[in-house]
Formats: sequence, structure tokens, C-alpha cells
Amino acid sequence: MDWNRWYSLKSYLRTSLWTVPLIAVAIYAVLKPLTEMAGRSMTRQGILDPKTGFLGLSMTGARSLVGDIVSADLAFLVFTFGSLLVAIQVAGGQYTPRIIATTLLRDNIIRSISGLFVFSLLFANRTLGWMGENEVHQLQVFIAALCGFASVVAFLFLIDYAAKSLRPVSLVARVGELGIAVIESVYPAPTTGAITQPERDKERGVPDRIVRQRGRSGIVLAVNLEMLVAKARRANAVIEFVPQVGDFVAVDDPLFYLYGNADTINDDRLRTLVAFGTERTMEQDPMFAFRILVDIALKALSAAINDPTTAVLAIDQLHRLLRMVGKRSLHVEEIMDKSGQVRVILRTPNWEDFVHISFREIRQCGVGSIQIARRLRAAIENLIQSLPEHRHEALRVELTLLDRAIASKHPFPEDLALARIPDSQGLGGSAASTANN
Repeated sequence: MDWNRWYSLKSYLRTSLWTVPLIAVAIYAVLKPLTEMAGRSMTRQGILDPKTGFLGLSMTGARSLVGDIVSADLAFLVFTFGSLLVAIQVAGGQYTPRIIATTLLRDNIIRSISGLFVFSLLFANRTLGWMGENEVHQLQVFIAALCGFASVVAFLFLIDYAAKSLRPVSLVARVGELGIAVIESVYPAPTTGAITQPERDKERGVPDRIVRQRGRSGIVLAVNLEMLVAKARRANAVIEFVPQVGDFVAVDDPLFYLYGNADTINDDRLRTLVAFGTERTMEQDPMFAFRILVDIALKALSAAINDPTTAVLAIDQLHRLLRMVGKRSLHVEEIMDKSGQVRVILRTPNWEDFVHISFREIRQCGVGSIQIARRLRAAIENLIQSLPEHRHEALRVELTLLDRAIASKHPFPEDLALARIPDSQGLGGSAASTANN
């Protein structure tokens, strides 16, 4: 299987709810015959009393117990998937549709509990159907009872977990955690100082070959950089990946620029090293985490919702991600092989891009809220204090723009003075301490 197809398959399985219940069906298919054989063996050897067993149930009691487990597990499954559909609609409307695939559908706890319900339902149903008129299969009934008890506990836990995970603070914190992981993988090296962008266009000139997109249009999800470097090294060439991860590429758009001895590189094999999809993912796209958080903040600041406190929670995570990005080396455009030769050129966002996406739209939509103005100022000033000097210029520009926007939105001097105080809580944090000082 080609790399891009394998990557797309893995991405699909990670965001599919049916995969874990399907695995539960496979586990059931393996364990059920084993437990039946174990039950017969234990009965023949006298280890298990066929009349009393572990629970001491009669035929009537066993049938009633297992029947209740089947009914309960079926109800749990219906409630779980029905509630999940409602949660997806609420999250998409209240926060952003991009939160669905990145968090809700990737939640392994929800998927695992659904798998437990499926396994327990199948096992109990099989046990109920396998019992004869005069024989109670005590081991199977006992295991079904354990699964039923586990299902009840898991269901109660799921209600509590779902209620907590759908809170704004939980969703933005989860996006922040995913963003931190992506930043660490895409930008592994710490920053060493001011970076000057390479003038590769002037150095390399016109590409010797252009590989264009074929097949279907889509969004770039990921690129197999290791294989690109290996192909470029074997051909003694330089491969430039034209779009950026997260870009939409239409059919016949340039996909690769090839420099040097590029005739030996097969175009179709090169295209298989790029995974496309219909929606951006975070695996190699750190900017997508910023995009989701900004979208949540903008939705919260809209007139229909008007929830600036949720926007402040999103700014908290943007502040956290910017501190991480600001301490990393973002100059990864030229990727070298082991000999130190440049083999692959990959465009990535620079520091200004991250700063712009974090502050510009939120400032434009939310500067009229004193909470937002104060939280943005606190974030910018903290970043100026904590990040290296070469990161300050873009932040000072944002601070100047914030001052100008605040002055245009707050005509009263008292409101203007209050809005210019940095506050990590938006309102209620540093304002009181500043006044006392």
C-alpha cells in the first residue's frame, strides 16, 4: 500500500467510532468459545458446581439476570450514540465544527466504553441463548454478570466524563495539549537567535521539472519527509514541496519543484508521499491548533453567543502555544541529508504567522470587550518578557494595534484606563492589585 493511502487509512480509523466496537466483536468471537470450553472443563473436574456455581443462581434467576444485562447494554448503546450525536451538534454550533474530528471523534475513552457495551451485549445475549432448559452455564453467567456490572459503572462514568469534557475549558485545554504535541514534533530544536530566510529562489532559479497534482483536489494533511529526502539523495537532486501543510491543492496545481538531476525521479511515486484529505488535521500542521482556538474565540465573541469568558479561555491556550512556538527554531525549510546536503525544501509558518493568527482576528472582533482587551494585553506583555529578543518586534506591533483599537472603542476615559490594564483573567485578576499599588 502506498504511504499516502496508508496514512489516510490510519487517520480515518483514528477518527471513526465504529473501530473499537468492531474490535470488541472480534474479542467476543475469540473469548466466547474459550469460556465455554473452560466452563465445561471446570464442571467435569468438579471445580465448578453446575447448580450453584459462583452466584448460586437457578435457571430462572440466571435467565432473569442475563436478560436484564442484555436490555441494559442495549439501552446504554442507544443512549451513548444518541447523546454523542447531540454533543457533536452542540459542539459544532457552540464552538466550531473543527472541534469534532480533532477531539470528540478521537476520544478513546468514549470509543472504549462503547466497545465494552458491545462486548457485554453480545456475550450476555449468547449466554442467554445457549442456556438449555435444565443447565445453567455458571461460568458464562458469572462473566456476563461481571461485564454487566462493568457496563453500569462505565455508563455512570461516561455521563460524568461527557458532561465535563464538553465544557469550554476542557475542549480548549484538549486542543492546547494536541497543539503542544504537534509543535514539539514539527519544531524539535530550540531557537538560537534571529533567523533570516534563505534566498533559495534566487539561488536555485527556475526548477528543472514541475510535478503537478493529479487525481483529486484536497487539503495537504502530511508529507513523508524521510522518503522525500531519501529519493532526493538517491537522485542527487533537490525537491521543493510547493504548498504548505494545510493548503488546498487543486488538480494541476504545482506540487513539487525538482532541481538538479531530477529525471530519475518518478512523478507518480513522488505523489504517493503526500497525503490529502477533506479536512485539516494536526499531525503535521501546528497552525491548525491555533486556527481551532481562534475559531472558538470568534464564535464566543459573536453577537449570537456573546460569551467573552470562553474567548478568554481560548486566549489562555493561544498564549500557552505561542510561548512554546516562540522558544522553538522555526527555520526548518531546508532539510538536509546525513552528509549536510540540502535535499528537501518545505515551507512552514514563521513567527509572524503565528502571532497574526493568534491576535489579529480576536482583537478585531473582541476589542470592545474589556475582558478581551485586558487578556490580550496580558498575553502580549508576558510573551515579550519571557521570549527571546528576536521575537519581540511582532509582539510590539500587536501591542500598538491593541492600544489603537482600544482607544477607538472606548470613548469614556474610565473605561479606556480599565481596558489598558493587563489582566490574565480578563477581569478580576490583576486590576485590584494594580489599583492597590
